[in-house]
Amino acid sequence: MQKNNTLLRYLVLVVALFASMFSFYVWQIFKTPNYKVDENKGFALLIPKGATFQTVWDSLQAHKVVVDEQSFKFLSKLLKYRENVKEGRYLITAEMGNYELIKKLKSGNQDAIKLTFNNIRLKKDLVHKIGNRFSFDSTALAKMLNDPAVASKYGFSTETIMCMFLPNTYEIYWTVTPDEFFDKMNMWYKKFWTEERKQKAEAIGLDPIKVQIMASIVEGETKKADEKPRVAGVYMNRLNAKMPLQADPTVVFAHQDFSIKRVTSTLTKINSPYNTYKVIGLPPGPINLPDLKSIDAVLNYEHHKYMYFCAKEDFSGYHNFAEDYDAHLNNARIYQEALNKLNIHK
Repeated sequence: MQKNNTLLRYLVLVVALFASMFSFYVWQIFKTPNYKVDENKGFALLIPKGATFQTVWDSLQAHKVVVDEQSFKFLSKLLKYRENVKEGRYLITAEMGNYELIKKLKSGNQDAIKLTFNNIRLKKDLVHKIGNRFSFDSTALAKMLNDPAVASKYGFSTETIMCMFLPNTYEIYWTVTPDEFFDKMNMWYKKFWTEERKQKAEAIGLDPIKVQIMASIVEGETKKADEKPRVAGVYMNRLNAKMPLQADPTVVFAHQDFSIKRVTSTLTKINSPYNTYKVIGLPPGPINLPDLKSIDAVLNYEHHKYMYFCAKEDFSGYHNFAEDYDAHLNNARIYQEALNKLNIHK
């Protein structure tokens, strides 16, 4: 009897040991981190439309992401992920276990891409900025930007369509289509243009598009947020007086040479609707994507009598303002002398 009890105790211990070992193995399969990725950036797994489990596996193998391949394959089969592959962009982090990742992939809970617009002047700059960050070909975006029918759909022309892309940081899914991308940009554009902003635009005799065109000129003139309302005031004074805006950034844009630092009388002779030395009023479209602060600076421009301004000779980025032309010429002479000292002629 005692011998049987001893045998039973040994049997229970063995079973408990195996159960413990099995539980630990299962825990390892499910929970232990199993991916060799950058601890700070992780790895973005891109799964295209129509992909199979083999497509996913080939990508993981190509980038040598999975440490224990057998456990990943086993659990993906157990959780029936192989029959539920969903397209998208999924960020794999270093601390992830198999269960967490596979559940994420199976649910289609993809991670958005953060897209920031800044320092963009031309349509090609926007296309380049987006590049191959999404599943669609960026050439499709370029076509849409130059399609009159697409521009008209959103209330713009091909010259003004860039106004719809407000500088900001956006979270967008990798699987977005070009049409969906435009829709999202238009949605955020409409959110920015609140009734309050629209009323302010109307009060100063402009519509939202014209405000943004004016803001792009202000943006081209100064990066100093505290000076933008004053610069906007100068251009509003000129616009209301029906005199040429004579904005140097528009001449640079007309030449499409953004290395120009000094706008000379020769450069201002160019025949272009963007040359505000020759054309009265605003140019047909924005010359850059103005910062939101520049847009608000136009809507809340400073009311004063200044008609002219010139960069300060200390190259601080600020400007000297003048009400009359003679005072402006004196400011310009001082600045030009400073440029000459630095041998800047272009």
